[in-house]
Amino acid sequence: MASSGEEPRSGSPGRAGTGTEPAAATDAAHLDTAEEFEVLEEEEEEDDDDLSELPPLEDVGRPPAPPREDTQPLEQGAEDAAGDPPEWLDVLGNGLLKKKTLVPGQGVDTRPQKGQDVTIRLRATLEDGTVVEEDPALTFTLGDCDVLQAVDLCVQLLEMGETALIVSEAKYCYGAQGRSPDIPPNASLTLEVELLAAQDAPDLELLSGKEKIQLANRKRERGNFFYQQADYVLAINSYDIALRIVGSSSKVDFSPDEEAELLDVKVKCLNNLAASQLKLDHFKAALKSCNLVLEHQPGNIKALFRKGKVLAQQGEYREAIPILKAALKLEPSNKTIHTELSKLVKKHVDQRNVETEMYRKMLGNPSATGTPRKCKDKLPWSIPWKWLFGATAIALGGVALSVVIAARN
Repeated sequence: MASSGEEPRSGSPGRAGTGTEPAAATDAAHLDTAEEFEVLEEEEEEDDDDLSELPPLEDVGRPPAPPREDTQPLEQGAEDAAGDPPEWLDVLGNGLLKKKTLVPGQGVDTRPQKGQDVTIRLRATLEDGTVVEEDPALTFTLGDCDVLQAVDLCVQLLEMGETALIVSEAKYCYGAQGRSPDIPPNASLTLEVELLAAQDAPDLELLSGKEKIQLANRKRERGNFFYQQADYVLAINSYDIALRIVGSSSKVDFSPDEEAELLDVKVKCLNNLAASQLKLDHFKAALKSCNLVLEHQPGNIKALFRKGKVLAQQGEYREAIPILKAALKLEPSNKTIHTELSKLVKKHVDQRNVETEMYRKMLGNPSATGTPRKCKDKLPWSIPWKWLFGATAIALGGVALSVVIAARN
C-alpha cells in the first residue's frame, strides 16, 4: 500500500489524510508511513521526541462530491405538527455541540447501534455559509471515530430517514489545526446530516485479504488524523482497532503477498501506537509496542529509536545507549539519532558522577579530588568500594545494637 508521497489535500470531514497546517504536518511526520526514511535537515530541536524527519501523512482523502442541486439552505428546517420550529438539543450538555431535527425520522427504534456500518448524506459549511464538503453517501462504522466526533456522536441520535442540523465548535471538528486550505484553525462547522442506512458490520473472519488490508489501513489512517490533531487518546483507539482487524482469525486463505502486506500494516500501527503512547508518557505500553515491532523486524529504525527514547525517559541510560547505537549503525547519517545519542551519553556521564559523589559522601569523603584518605590501620585501598560500604554498614549496625542493649539494661 504505497503512499503517494504528496502533501495531504482536503477530503471528507472526519476522514484521515486531510490537509494540515505546517505545524500539524511536522508533527504528523513522526508517523510511520510507506515512504522511505529521510534525514532531518534541521539542527537539534527542543522537542525531538520522535523521528521528526519521517515524511508527512499520505493523501487518503476522498475528492469532494459535486454540489447537490436539490439541497435547501441549511436554516430552512421543517416545523413540527403544531407549526413551531424544532428545538435545539445540547448533545453533551456543554453548549459546544447542538442538534436540531429538520425532517423527522421513522422512530426511536430505528436509531443505529454502535458497531454498525451507517451511510449518511453530509453537507458541511463554515459560519459564513461557505460549503466546504458534500458527500451524498458517506459510509463509516458508528462509534469507531472514523469521522468527525460531531458526526459520530450525533448520528447515534438520528432516526432512520431523519435529517438534522448539527452546529459544532472546532473541538469536535478539525480543532486548532483546521484543514488546509478550506477550513481555518478553530473553525466551527454547521453540518446537515441525513441518515440513509444502517447495517451490521461485515464478519472479519469472512473478509478477503484485500478487504482486511483496506479496512485496517482506513483505521490506521484515522489514527494518523487524530495524531496530527494532537488527540493521542483517539489515535491510540484507532490504532488498536486496526491491530484487532489485522490479528483477527480468518476463514479465508490469504496469498503470501497479502500476508506480507498485513504484517506491514501491523508494524506501521505498532510504530505509530508507540509514538502516541510516548506523547502520553505511557512508557510501559510504548516499550511493549516497540518490542512487538522488533520481534518482526529487529532492524526497524523507528522502533529502535523509540525504544531508546522510552528507556531514556525512564532514566535507563545504560540500556538506551546501545539501542540508539544500533539504530545509528543502520542510518549513520541520521542527525536526529546522532543528537539523541549525544544527549544520552552526556546524561549517563552526569548520572555516574552524581552516584560517585554520593558514595564518597556516604563514606565520609566529600572531597572532589577523588583521592581517598588513609585509614589509621593502613587499610589497603585495593579493597573494592562495595566491600568498604558493606563493612561500614555492619559497623554502624553493631554500634546501634550496642546502644539498644545498653538502654534495656
